[in-house]
Amino acid sequence: MKIIFFDGDCGFCNKSVQVVLNNEKTHEINFAALQSDFAINFFKEQNLPKADMSTFYFWNEAKMLQKSRGALKILSFLKFPWALLKIGYLIPNYLRDKMYDFIAKRRTKLSTGFCVLPSPEQRNRFLK
Repeated sequence: MKIIFFDGDCGFCNKSVQVVLNNEKTHEINFAALQSDFAINFFKEQNLPKADMSTFYFWNEAKMLQKSRGALKILSFLKFPWALLKIGYLIPNYLRDKMYDFIAKRRTKLSTGFCVLPSPEQRNRFLK
């Protein structure tokens, strides 16, 4: 199972989910707000630390990726031209995560009031 965990109260995060929904190659990724019962229970069941609301998480089969590593891994599931952004792997992880943290601190100012509006077939992939 592949799951994107995101801050459901963050407009920037919701827009990012919408980008994935609109540009994915296949429909194998599921989504869960970090505030959801599903996410809270999932983190506990996997013996993961409590989720940080300013962090993006991607569960890829049996491994949790976060911040820039998670975001870059998602690109493998997106159509052209989004997949080209995988060039970001050339940047050392610590620098990528510094950039990630810079954006994460400002995410609520970058975009406010956006809610993901999934199609009826996409709704089943949002885990509650």
